[in-house]
Amino acid sequence: MKSIWTGALSFGLINIPVRLYSATRDRALSFKLFDKKANCPVSYVRVCREDGKEIPYENIVKGYEYEKGEYVLLQNEDFKSALPEKTDQIEVVQFSDEQEIDPKYYEKSYYIEPEKKSAKAYILLRDALLKAKKVGIAKFVMRDKQHMAAVKPNKDFLMLTQLRYEDEILEEADLDISVPEKKKAHSEEELEIALALIKKLQKKFEPGKFHDAYAESLLKVIEAKAKGKRIKKSVKSPYSEKTEMKDLMKLLKKSLNKKP
Repeated sequence: MKSIWTGALSFGLINIPVRLYSATRDRALSFKLFDKKANCPVSYVRVCREDGKEIPYENIVKGYEYEKGEYVLLQNEDFKSALPEKTDQIEVVQFSDEQEIDPKYYEKSYYIEPEKKSAKAYILLRDALLKAKKVGIAKFVMRDKQHMAAVKPNKDFLMLTQLRYEDEILEEADLDISVPEKKKAHSEEELEIALALIKKLQKKFEPGKFHDAYAESLLKVIEAKAKGKRIKKSVKSPYSEKTEMKDLMKLLKKSLNKKP
């Protein structure tokens, strides 16, 4: 696997030459659009919404809607003038408790690989973070964007997890959704049974036991169609019915008594 970023990891006056490798892969299946009658690929074209004429790519610019129906058009030089200062450093600016980072801030993770000559400083930072039980909060520039990140030990490696900025997070107040009332709507007995059900289903989290059943099933459909085989109809899930609140206690007890 090729590294996607090369630079240095710094804390204080220590600079450790490193490379970043993506710690995840995209599992989404990739599809192209076809005309179902002619079986020919379909392409997107850029057309003017006013006269319907196709616009050459070199004539396309981006516009930002600063007021309803009012746009500012931006040229390439406008974007370049706003670029963050190029830097090849992952600069750790502070150390914090990992528990202080709400999981909704986590975005994407990377492995940090040091150059061999910097192994001592790399191991020092890894072991110091382990012993202090802290994570490093860092800033870095990648692909012309400035990012915030958490640097933390993961077994023998240091990992960098890109974080979202606060203004990227939607809070309850930002959403037009109804939130359940805070008053207690359940009985103590219902709560006790729910707690017993949680205890019964409690297991150590092992991510390898979980699979994308839909993607796996879809691949089987694709393979079957490629071989000219007929596709069996899917069976409706037995869990699609909504739970009636009057049946809550009965279903809790039934769930508790259900065999694994």
